Amino acid sequence: MNIENIIEAILFAAEQPVKREEFQEIFAKIREIQVDFEPVTDAELEQMLALLTQKYDKDYYSFEIRKIANAYQFFTKPKYYPYIKQAILVKNQKRLSKAALESLSIIAYKQPITKAEIEHIRGVNSDYGVQKLLERKLILISGRANAPGKPLLYSTSEFFLQYLGINHIGDLPKLKEFEATSEQNLADFVQSNDTNSTHN
Repeated sequence: MNIENIIEAILFAAEQPVKREEFQEIFAKIREIQVDFEPVTDAELEQMLALLTQKYDKDYYSFEIRKIANAYQFFTKPKYYPYIKQAILVKNQKRLSKAALESLSIIAYKQPITKAEIEHIRGVNSDYGVQKLLERKLILISGRANAPGKPLLYSTSEFFLQYLGINHIGDLPKLKEFEATSEQNLADFVQSNDTNSTHN
């Protein structure tokens, strides 16, 4: 198998930049299971990486290989950033689960709020829902509560306003417009806007 293709595959699969030493560690592991795999010197490795960098520098590739802090990684070329941004926005606008919607509704109306307080209101563990909301950038960590253990406080983000198409958190319906104990009604409101944002 072509060694350049192997290097290319390693870079493609890597989530972080790959250093020369890491390539050599990988090659050593390959030789343990594939005895005919020829050793690659550091000079040969550098030359192959330089050739691959030149290869992807051509205009008809939308990505490139960059050397950063003595490590290599694939990157989308800058001229494609606007398209990638839209792809990320579309991904972020995919429908939320019921659990995440309930947690988001509680945070929106009770912020800043701790995870323990969210779980007290919902009556179930909310680790997964809160984590998903953080990943989707709909909420953020806004500080720590003045309580034992200094638990994290969660609030909605600016992207949350964009997601629902409102200008200010005060544009949400007032709590008194909902039944006193119905957190589901809050989730229903967010879900209706979530559906609209998905189709726009």
